[in-house]
Amino acid sequence: MGKSNILIGCIVLLFVAFAVFEFNQLYTCSELSKALIVPVFTLLYFVSVPRKSLFFTWFLILFSISELLAFSELWFDFETMTDAELLKFDDMYYLVGNSLYIIAYALLVYDVSRTLDFGKIFKNFAIHLLVLTILNIYIVYVLLTIVNPYVSGSFLFVIELVYNIIMLLLLTLSLIGYFYNDNKKSLLLFFGSICIVFSEVIQVAYFYISDKDLLNISQTLLFVLAFCFFYFQSKIQNKKVQFFG
Repeated sequence: MGKSNILIGCIVLLFVAFAVFEFNQLYTCSELSKALIVPVFTLLYFVSVPRKSLFFTWFLILFSISELLAFSELWFDFETMTDAELLKFDDMYYLVGNSLYIIAYALLVYDVSRTLDFGKIFKNFAIHLLVLTILNIYIVYVLLTIVNPYVSGSFLFVIELVYNIIMLLLLTLSLIGYFYNDNKKSLLLFFGSICIVFSEVIQVAYFYISDKDLLNISQTLLFVLAFCFFYFQSKIQNKKVQFFG
């Protein structure tokens, strides 16, 4: 059995383990199982993709590092920590983890934008951009309205704002990229981006509205599908179908 098949099997097993642990309310185990999924995708990428994009590679590396921060919780004895120490740990964990996600998404956004001619895009897709911008502003507003009671008045609000903006910018550019390039690679990238956005929206609902296990499993399934699409698109070279002069 090839290395790629073994790693794909590991991804499936990790998701199954996550779901089983989640249903059995073994939340530490489920969190650690999920934290290994993207690092295994990264290994799969290094093993099976011969022509690697520098920016996509660093996207995977930084995302993996942020995911693996979940294991840092094993190094601390939370029962002996004061409330102030717990709050400091949570804030630092949130800051470092989400900063790595933001940088990772920014690298992927740049990787997508390199395939686009913005002059032609503004000329041919002005209405699309306007509609997408209005939609993105509304989505950011809704997400921030939900989390605002928990992050208001702190630097966490800024992190949350930047995170949502960069994530929706990725979705917008990947959709425009599909309109512009009209190929399988850009379509897979768009599917991955929309799965990420839906996953994040469900995760916000899980964290701040209802902590039902089914929500967390649903968002993780979308998360895994997103990285499946990202992985498959990374194996395809970009070939644009030219419609506009």
